[in-house]
Amino acid sequence: MDKLRFTHGGYRNLRSFQVAELIYDATVKFCEFYLRHSGRMYDQMVQAARSGVQNIAGGSQAAGTSKKTELKLTQVARASLEELLRDYEDFLRQRELAIWGKDDLRRSRVRELRPASVSQLHEMLATSKLWDGASAPERCANVMTALICQANFLLDHQIERQEKDFLDQGGFTERLYHMRKENRGSVR
Repeated sequence: MDKLRFTHGGYRNLRSFQVAELIYDATVKFCEFYLRHSGRMYDQMVQAARSGVQNIAGGSQAAGTSKKTELKLTQVARASLEELLRDYEDFLRQRELAIWGKDDLRRSRVRELRPASVSQLHEMLATSKLWDGASAPERCANVMTALICQANFLLDHQIERQEKDFLDQGGFTERLYHMRKENRGSVR
């Protein structure tokens, strides 16, 4: 055991963070365009998207001293994005717009095109030939659900990895104990 603190803070390189940040930025734009600015759903959606991205960052930063906190915050991010997914599905259902299933080819297009910014996402959404005549609100909400499912998939794997790392490496307190024990043994 070489060092006490774990490697941490590299969240900007995580694909889950990058997709969650895009989801947050795009959700703000979606809500500004399609929902009443002062409505409860507007606030809920923006906060759920924000919580997703911020908890990935917070968990990554906390990982230096607490794998337990890292895991907990990553799970909060995952739960927040699941809540946001339900909000987009509610938007579609309440407006009697089609909800694209997981096997819908249009959802596959989102994964293939991998938009990295709101401007790329906007450009992609504006190319209506990709979406088989779906209306703008249907397109936007369904593309967002596809992105959220992608982020959730990535977070599920990230959580599995964090659980494995915790079991393999232990937590900060456990490492501290072992280092102190090793240090005391080498002094004698």
